[in-house]
Amino acid sequence: MNRLTLERHQVWFYLAAISGGLALGSLRPHIAPTLEALLWPSLATLLYTTFVQVPLLHVRDAFGDRRFVLAVLVGNFVLIPLAVWLALPTLPDEPALRLGVLLVLMVPCTDWFITFTQLGRGDGARAIAVTPLNLLLQLLLLPVYLWLMLPSADFGAALNPEEMLPAALSLVGLPLAAAALTERWVEAQAARSVWRERLGWWPVPLLTLVVFLIAATQVGAVRGAGALLLTVLPLFVGFLLMACLLALALSRWLRLRPDAGRTLAFSFGTRNSFVVLPFALALPAGWEATVVVVVFQSLVELFGMVGYLWWLPKLPFGTGTGPHRDSAARG
Repeated sequence: MNRLTLERHQVWFYLAAISGGLALGSLRPHIAPTLEALLWPSLATLLYTTFVQVPLLHVRDAFGDRRFVLAVLVGNFVLIPLAVWLALPTLPDEPALRLGVLLVLMVPCTDWFITFTQLGRGDGARAIAVTPLNLLLQLLLLPVYLWLMLPSADFGAALNPEEMLPAALSLVGLPLAAAALTERWVEAQAARSVWRERLGWWPVPLLTLVVFLIAATQVGAVRGAGALLLTVLPLFVGFLLMACLLALALSRWLRLRPDAGRTLAFSFGTRNSFVVLPFALALPAGWEATVVVVVFQSLVELFGMVGYLWWLPKLPFGTGTGPHRDSAARG
């Protein structure tokens, strides 16, 4: 089995992990504190192995195709946040649910976005090049989006800086810094690139472990959020459709190549649940449903990506003649 095959079928590992976690948490609730202690280092390691695949030291490479990067930035950081904000009133007036939707839909993916781009006849080189820019911008803009779109009472109650800042630094900042140092170390000698390739196998099993631990420790939250998840399912499915149509419109307007247009669709359709999970898990008591919403969206998205792989190659994406890149993936 190669990495692409593993990543293409990863959703089945996650479903099995969630089922096993819920069963264990129901039968052995007393081990929840032990599992919670394992969750944080597992999540930090997951983020590190994910960030290692991102060319953090090569942000400038994103601007090699300016029309493409313009489409990525306008779509991911202007049009999609605006669309999510306009859709928010259609959801139940449940703060934890709405916060989960905002957290998970506002920021573009930086991991399996590349995998599905490769599988779906997109341009892997463009996907890799734009990923560090997407990552850095989302870390800067997500707090601004939440401050603008959440009621002030909910923002203050859920996102206490005294609790959020340590989570951000320990579970996002430290893995990010460690990944940047690893990238510099790897690029110092060509022979070291094997370490990036080996670490590339780890995100799927680590995320399987993380969702298992979340399911086992959040059994009560999952049960309580069951009805709410049904109300948010149409939004998540509709988001996937909207993301694809938005990419189609922008790619034709900016006259992007068809493979660049498909890459744009995968960027818009995939969201960064990995990065927002630490913030969701650090929320105070009473906000547990936010974690469930984030994990639920990632599962819906993965099934949606299976649909994208079948659907996107059939769509009439742009026929522009922008600069071509070798679509072979790095790492």
